[in-house]
Amino acid sequence: MLRFLTRRVLGAAVILVLISLVTYLLFFALPSDPALLSCGKNCTPSNIAQIHKNLGLDKPIIVQWWDYLIGIFGGRHLPLGNCPAPCFGLSFNNQTPVWALLKDRYPTTLSLAIGGSFIFLVVGVGLGLVSAWKQGSVFDRAASSVSLLGQSVQIYFIGPLAIYLLSYKLGWLNRGQDPSWGAHPGSSLTGLVLPCLVMSVIFWSNYSRQTRSLMVEQLSEEHVRTARAKGMGSRYVFLRYALRGAMGPIITIFGIDLGSVFGGAIITEATFGLHGLGNLAVSAVTQQDLPLEMGVMLIGATSIVIFNIIVDACYALIDPRIRLA
Repeated sequence: MLRFLTRRVLGAAVILVLISLVTYLLFFALPSDPALLSCGKNCTPSNIAQIHKNLGLDKPIIVQWWDYLIGIFGGRHLPLGNCPAPCFGLSFNNQTPVWALLKDRYPTTLSLAIGGSFIFLVVGVGLGLVSAWKQGSVFDRAASSVSLLGQSVQIYFIGPLAIYLLSYKLGWLNRGQDPSWGAHPGSSLTGLVLPCLVMSVIFWSNYSRQTRSLMVEQLSEEHVRTARAKGMGSRYVFLRYALRGAMGPIITIFGIDLGSVFGGAIITEATFGLHGLGNLAVSAVTQQDLPLEMGVMLIGATSIVIFNIIVDACYALIDPRIRLA
């Protein structure tokens, strides 16, 4: 298992380095002149030349990227002083360290992603299991219909509807607020319930259908029929044999969907007025703040890669053959 995880971590490190190279080239090599974006409205040739020197834009692009990469791990010297690791540079808009902005907004996006994932996995897989157990029943048909409806709606449609009904009209749930886990963990939890529920709707609808399909397929496999022929109970066979066979594909689908989970969190932030990475990314793009765009991109990519490693580890625990591959 240790060897398997070591290979995955090393592979992930290579992927992140390549992502940083490609994104740096896209953001800093393709624009006409990043110094103009940093300078603002009142620019003179001497100001632009000084910004080129301060930001290291007078160096070859590969050297610029390498200095940026080293700064993330070891820090670097910037025009306003030393930037301790992890240093993602300074925002063009307000000269604030990018890491300070990311650190302030990241907990909201991460909380939405984890909370939403927990809900849609529990609800989606649970509904799929019950539907497979009672296939052909009224519950099965009703669950399939609800899942199909859930896949058809969008967050920006169901979000305002849920806010009106569950928050304003009935008063059951908080409208949604940014978490502050250190100071107010209780209110942070209640403030994320409704956004996480809304974000999970599309996903649990898909996982319900996928789980039911996989379980029905597993129940017709030869090893399941053999277990039944040996006199094992239906519930034991269902949970011990069929479920274990279906969990591998479900985990694989979850690993593929991680990017969509973060995308759903960003849309949910906009719908509920939360201040996370999505709000920060929109602001960075609108203001052409290249260092901030770069930081958001790398933090998002790193999060997805880390979660994929965790998913791979869970998959390897379920199926030992994966560890030997």
